Amino acid sequence: MFDTLLTIISFVIVLGILVFFHELGHYWVARRNGIVVEEFGLGYPPRALKLFRYDGTDFTLNWLPFGGFARMKGEDAGDLTPGSFNAASRGARAATLFAGPAMNFLLAIVLFAASLMAGSPIPTGSPRLDSVSSAAASLGLQPGDVVVAYNGAPLRTPLFADDSLMVMGPSAIDNSQQLSVLRQGRLVTLPVNSIDAVWNAVRSSEYTPVLMTQVTGIAEASPAQMVGLLPGDIVYAVDGIEVTTATPLNELVSDRLGQEIILTIVRNGEWLQLRVTPRVDPPPGQGALGVQISTVNRMASMNLLPALWNGVVSTGSYAMLVLQLPMLLFQGQISPEEAQVSGPVGIAQMIGGAMSATIDTGFWFPILRLSAVLSAALAITNLLPLPALDGGRLLFIFIETIRGRRVSPEREGLIHMIGFALLLGLMLFITVRDLSSTPQTIDWARLMGQ
Repeated sequence: MFDTLLTIISFVIVLGILVFFHELGHYWVARRNGIVVEEFGLGYPPRALKLFRYDGTDFTLNWLPFGGFARMKGEDAGDLTPGSFNAASRGARAATLFAGPAMNFLLAIVLFAASLMAGSPIPTGSPRLDSVSSAAASLGLQPGDVVVAYNGAPLRTPLFADDSLMVMGPSAIDNSQQLSVLRQGRLVTLPVNSIDAVWNAVRSSEYTPVLMTQVTGIAEASPAQMVGLLPGDIVYAVDGIEVTTATPLNELVSDRLGQEIILTIVRNGEWLQLRVTPRVDPPPGQGALGVQISTVNRMASMNLLPALWNGVVSTGSYAMLVLQLPMLLFQGQISPEEAQVSGPVGIAQMIGGAMSATIDTGFWFPILRLSAVLSAALAITNLLPLPALDGGRLLFIFIETIRGRRVSPEREGLIHMIGFALLLGLMLFITVRDLSSTPQTIDWARLMGQ
């Protein structure tokens, strides 16, 4: 019951925010171009109440909480009187229509940036010191040491160097002020007064991230299962050779097919060695050991300016992916199931899952990231050249520009009305399909390394 209520409330809030900014873009640019906005509504009619009136516009709250609108004078009629949408110039109409999707693109950038600043998952490793600075030497660290943990809490660094990232480590397990280090195959402890001294020592030294690959799944009757490898195990080395970005696990295993190897792993803080023989001819999709692997993700925060730039890049990348989707489907690079469009029910399920993950983990990343994706998706969808959408109306302005005269406003309005009815029918079809299919979820906890 709580999960259902949480899903409904979070869906209404997230969708309301996205639509509010979309319609705010239309409203703001319309007013700047002298177009009268008769009503700015949150939700769809019937009207629940009139909030207030400002500068000739009624601001209303409506009963159907699945969208919103900025109703402009004469938008779908032949009204050409001053102040009507149809009486405005081509440039003014185009700018007004484009402003809604543009606002969603801007909101996506801000939300992507906020998700990075609040903490987002990145691949990490434990630093193996290649050389030591004077600060590291003063703590007793030596070249070749793997800095494993401080006060019992694992110490992780980004897998790829990025000064704008700060890994958000777990709370200390104890207050021993002990630094755990792997030195020549043995765990040793060094007395260190503060975590700041540890980070200063690591960052001022040259290091290579290790302990970067974890097991996430085990195939039935596979070599990995037979020797007792478990999901969550972190692989340190193969036959004494450390697993790094330069020597990844699959490469080390592929070089030793049919030969017994020694895997050095970490399981819940305990170091173990397992003997296993990789298969020469494994079943399809299983691999030589029969394991699924991933990077060891941890949460990291990013500074404001890099986060904003990353927000721009993420929004652009997502837009390009959506535009390339038909070609990727045609080339078979993604399946129809992976490209499946979600309706209100599917989106609500994803939002509910993200909000639950946010509550469970204490990190805002799930709901902020998903909201950013949805905002970008709303912008792209509205720019599609389909009747009733902003893109469809922009298409009519483009045709007007090419022809030198506009399509009759009455005829255009009729086309948009028919298009809107067809879109509602499509939305109903997708909703029925979502209700009859498996709920769409994202494993946020696994993605975040929690």
